[in-house]
Amino acid sequence: MNPIDQPTIDRYPTSLRALHWVRAVLVLGLLWAGWHMTGLNDEVASKYEFYYPWHKSFGVLTLLLILTQIVLRWRAPSIPQPLETLAPYERVLSRLTQRVMYALLVIVPLMGYSMSSTYTMSDGVFFFGVNLPELLAKNDDWFVVFQWLHKVLAYTLLGLITLHVVGALKHRFYDPDPRNDVLRRML
Repeated sequence: MNPIDQPTIDRYPTSLRALHWVRAVLVLGLLWAGWHMTGLNDEVASKYEFYYPWHKSFGVLTLLLILTQIVLRWRAPSIPQPLETLAPYERVLSRLTQRVMYALLVIVPLMGYSMSSTYTMSDGVFFFGVNLPELLAKNDDWFVVFQWLHKVLAYTLLGLITLHVVGALKHRFYDPDPRNDVLRRML
């Protein structure tokens, strides 16, 4: 049988695959909630009583998960590398997209934490009922900067997630070489 007919599956470790999918659901939920809650009128009580506290809690949880994932990835004996069957530009784009996504998955929640910490009207950052310490001084000028960064970087992350998903689907359904199906590595 031709080796092209029998693709090998070089999977990520189970812990990284599980964290990937849990984090994916959380990040997409946070992006939706952030977009939705900022669009609500300030008179809507749930905006500040429900959406903001839960957005902050799940944002901190997601940050903790990504940090755990980075440590597990760093300590893993072997991590699948971009497939040699991909075009060189696809391997470079894959590595670059993945690295920038990891960076943004850390930076975006840190900017959100910085927003809550610096905003003079904020009660702080709650993590499922526990009030986390505010490490930055209250300063509405800095709040505006962190708010802008949080928003722009979150939309950048959404764009990279879209590229990531479209790339995985392209390799799964449109590449003539079945060995390029990178999605199988995360299933």
